[in-house]
Amino acid sequence: QVQLVESGGGLVQAGGSLRLSCAASGRTISGYTMGWFRQAPGKEREFVAAISWSGGSTFYADSVKGRFTISRDNAKNTVALQMNSLKPEDTAVYYCAASAYTKSTMTSQYYPWGQGTQVTVSS
Repeated sequence: QVQLVESGGGLVQAGGSLRLSCAASGRTISGYTMGWFRQAPGKEREFVAAISWSGGSTFYADSVKGRFTISRDNAKNTVALQMNSLKPEDTAVYYCAASAYTKSTMTSQYYPWGQGTQVTVSS
């Protein structure tokens, strides 16, 4: 069983940057698609970005395309999300998760999940 722990969240002004990290333990994540999702207060959890097991394929929600970059280091069992040009609407709890599906944006196809890290963007 993979355990995932996110870190790197915080408070940042609009236009700023943050780098989120997701550290995996228990087993290797090298065979999984890894994704980042977010959930704002009163809203459903939504897809942000995902990366294939090899790192050769990435895909993003339209709302973050061109601003966020997902990456992974299978040797270190980690996944990162570089977030630039942050906007107040990016404020949410960010989660990383693993999926056995090749290309998925659906929360139901991801398990397990980390506990989340709070990102707050002030205007």
